[in-house]
Amino acid sequence: MQFSSRELRDLLIAWVALGFAFSLLYVPVSATTMADVLVSQTFAFEFGLSLATVGVAFLLHELAHKLVAVHFGQHAEFRADFGMLALAVAGGLAGFLFAAPGAVHHRGRITPREHGLIAVAGPLTNVALAAVSLGLLTVFPDLAWRGLFINVLLAGFNMIPFGPLDGRTVLDWSPVAYAAAAVPTIGPALFLFFG
Repeated sequence: MQFSSRELRDLLIAWVALGFAFSLLYVPVSATTMADVLVSQTFAFEFGLSLATVGVAFLLHELAHKLVAVHFGQHAEFRADFGMLALAVAGGLAGFLFAAPGAVHHRGRITPREHGLIAVAGPLTNVALAAVSLGLLTVFPDLAWRGLFINVLLAGFNMIPFGPLDGRTVLDWSPVAYAAAAVPTIGPALFLFFG
């Protein structure tokens, strides 16, 4: 798999911006405390934890899309959405977060099945990362719990069959494949978020 310098830059910026935005949820700042909080050990810990969990979940989700697209002969590259990244950071400052950091764009001839498999690769990667996180709960509880939470949410959210989300593409390809992927992703995400 090859990466352009622009793609590597976009991946790095999105990874750092997401880590920063999520850190702000766990270490709230105000205009008067921002300078002190951002240099604190607590913020540094949360930033590192967010990079290792949210950031890795996002990176591997997008790289899974790219890997499968390239496997099917596509030219595929990640492009950051800088407006959405700014919104994520602003949301983190305000105490809520909606993150859509960008997407892998691919081009070339593919079948609906191949397009569906490219789409489902990201959420299934998050399912695998959630399983790894579950296995690490007794060894690294902070890292594992955050990893489990974010990967379950990412998998479930992305399988919603709406707009540009992965679930819409999978459902367009195959309702059976969609059901097989949606049940183990959306259900646990709803449980974690509302339960």
